[in-house]
Amino acid sequence: MCSKEDSFDYQVLNLTNKFYSDYPDPPYKEIVRKNNRPYNCLLVQSHYGYFICIPFRSHINHKYAFKFKKSIRSKRTNSGLDYSKIVIIRNSGYIGYTDAIVDKDEFNETRDNIEYIKNDAQQYIDNYVNYLMCKNAKYDKKKFDRIYRYSTLQYFHNELEITMSDKDAAK
Repeated sequence: MCSKEDSFDYQVLNLTNKFYSDYPDPPYKEIVRKNNRPYNCLLVQSHYGYFICIPFRSHINHKYAFKFKKSIRSKRTNSGLDYSKIVIIRNSGYIGYTDAIVDKDEFNETRDNIEYIKNDAQQYIDNYVNYLMCKNAKYDKKKFDRIYRYSTLQYFHNELEITMSDKDAAK
């Protein structure tokens, strides 16, 4: 893994206490917390100038994730990287400085699939943004609601620079 000073492709980190105090539950109930401690997450830099923080989770029961296949834990618990709980970061003060510890096999599988994961996560975000901004929406409302109902992206419209069209603002 790279240090924070390097130009990095990805890191496995935690978000800071400052992030969690700025995004408390409630009202940010979809942001994952585990017994009042932060989740480990894969941090990648987007070509849009923000960081994408994808949490490692043990039990994922939907398809909007990269699911691990090779670790002992993944065969037991359906572990993976959960796109529905992505956090968008523009404030570097929200990013922890110390590497998080994750299952070695899952880290290796992440490393081996990093380009796929980065592209897949960005596509998940882009589809959300495009739907809300009415640009080549890939989904109808019912499908969009099914995919994004519990998504954390709803909390990051400013970071994603989402502006609603006049038509949507009138609704």
